[in-house]
Amino acid sequence: MKKGIVALLVGLALVVLISPGIVGRLAEKAMDENLDWAAAESPEIVVTSQGFARGWFSSEGQHRVDLKNGELRELFLAYTGGDDLPALIIDTRLDHGLIPVSSMSRDKGSLLPGLGRAISTLSIETAGGDIIPVPGTIYSSVGLAGELKSNYVLEPGTFTNAGSTVSWGSVDVVVTTSPTSGDIGFSGSIGSAAADSLTDNVRIGHLEFSGERRPTPFGLFVGSVDASVHALEIGSPSPATVGPIRFRSSSAVDGRRIDATASLNIESAPVEQFGVADIGLDLRIENADGQALARVRKRLDGLRKEDTPGAVAMQLQQDAQRLVAAGLEFHIDRLDIAWPGGTITSELHIVIGESDVDAFSWPAALLSLEASADVSVPQEFVNIVTAQNPGAQSAIALGYLRKNGNVYVTHAQFRQGLLTVNGAPVPFPWFATQ
Repeated sequence: MKKGIVALLVGLALVVLISPGIVGRLAEKAMDENLDWAAAESPEIVVTSQGFARGWFSSEGQHRVDLKNGELRELFLAYTGGDDLPALIIDTRLDHGLIPVSSMSRDKGSLLPGLGRAISTLSIETAGGDIIPVPGTIYSSVGLAGELKSNYVLEPGTFTNAGSTVSWGSVDVVVTTSPTSGDIGFSGSIGSAAADSLTDNVRIGHLEFSGERRPTPFGLFVGSVDASVHALEIGSPSPATVGPIRFRSSSAVDGRRIDATASLNIESAPVEQFGVADIGLDLRIENADGQALARVRKRLDGLRKEDTPGAVAMQLQQDAQRLVAAGLEFHIDRLDIAWPGGTITSELHIVIGESDVDAFSWPAALLSLEASADVSVPQEFVNIVTAQNPGAQSAIALGYLRKNGNVYVTHAQFRQGLLTVNGAPVPFPWFATQ
């Protein structure tokens, strides 16, 4: 028994003393793999190593993050109004070893097994070479399989520059990445934040979010997102306040098909001339061809980047035909607007059957389309609209809006090229010109 205990203690000592040097190289490689993978997922981002000094128990390194030509860079340039962008500098200390003993000397250190634990600080390098520290700290851990878990922590603070003031509450964000599987997980919370200037003010209440993202064989990502904002306040001196706001979405792959759902709920949204309203939206896409959907998205990205988008637009049309020919369903299960005068309710359902892509034509696709829509509008809302726009009375006269108690309703259906509204056929412009 004593020999067994001694052997265990000796083995533990060897792990503590010898593993850091061996594991340090693996941890360094895992960190670089995660950075390279992140850069590959965002082609507009360039990550450059500025050096890595590897020790036995800990190592220190620096990485530089630049934005090269692309939509993200143009967005930042338009916002800043400058000709060049600063670079993000990341300084990292990595404590390595199967049991990272050296990490215990700093905040959030741990003896949990892994390839290492790291602490990173951020700074901005301006075009003129000045270094400006960025508040907050990133605490990371590298798992035995190379997965990286990073926790960004920021204490409440305030920053003032050129008459503008930015303030924020506590920030706690966790991101997990795996360069082998490509999976990403994220969650976090951001305390109330505000940006006040001489001309405008923006305030955001408590923000929470979580989600995960997984790659597919088509080059698209599926997963889920859940985000909520307690309140959003915009404007000065009489700001408009909206909230709470909540957004949820999910998507998944079934063979070569993709299904997706999304919902959005906004409370106390200001609606001009109608006061405040609560808005709710639920929609879903079912049975969409993943490969065709990926091609459409790629072409849309190409349209934004190409100086001569004619050829890309032609390819986009062909890819859109493949997507429609493969068949899909689109449903708005709920679009409700509730205001003091009542609630506007609506829903829309579109089903496109699968067809031969080689013999595809848009008129034939419309003939195979089945759709329906239902709308209910409070009488008070209709009275306000028709009073302001007497021409809207024609919708009632033609039967497109039919009174049912204290609401007006519309039921529209499209099938085999025939459009009916409240049971009456309506000429459809596409076929009327054929």
